[in-house]
Amino acid sequence: MIKVLPRNIIRFIALVMAQVLVFNNIEISGFINPYIYVLFILLLPFETPTWMLLMLGALLGLSIDIFSETIGMHMVATIAMAFLRPFVLSVFSPRDGYETGTFPRVSYYGLQWFFKYAAVLIIAHHLVLFYTEIFRLHDFFATFFRVVLSAMFSISMIVLSQYFIFRK
Repeated sequence: MIKVLPRNIIRFIALVMAQVLVFNNIEISGFINPYIYVLFILLLPFETPTWMLLMLGALLGLSIDIFSETIGMHMVATIAMAFLRPFVLSVFSPRDGYETGTFPRVSYYGLQWFFKYAAVLIIAHHLVLFYTEIFRLHDFFATFFRVVLSAMFSISMIVLSQYFIFRK
């Protein structure tokens, strides 16, 4: 865990800065907003304790909220994502469990596994984020459409990042 600490600190800073400086300025048709900062939670080691996942999720969400001037929306969504991560990992666990020293990446467990794992967590994150943003059910279907489109775009970018940035 200590060996991967510097890499995770750099990843945290890089993803927050990329989200704030680049991806927060992308809005396609008023419905699609890419949120790649969630990649930080997705790529944490399997052995990360739940309490640390929740703390890192809160810190990540708070960082985005501070720079985006959103009052706790991202924090709530990343905490929910961090809370669900151990359950999702157990659902998609290989028969023999996860190998020691591996990470949740395409290069270790394949595209199909990573896609399912990332999709469930990203959709959960986006559901919490967008419904917290509107905080009413009046625009339920429009918001759900926004969740689906943004999640598809975010998942695509995150899966592509596995091939271009986070190689073994």
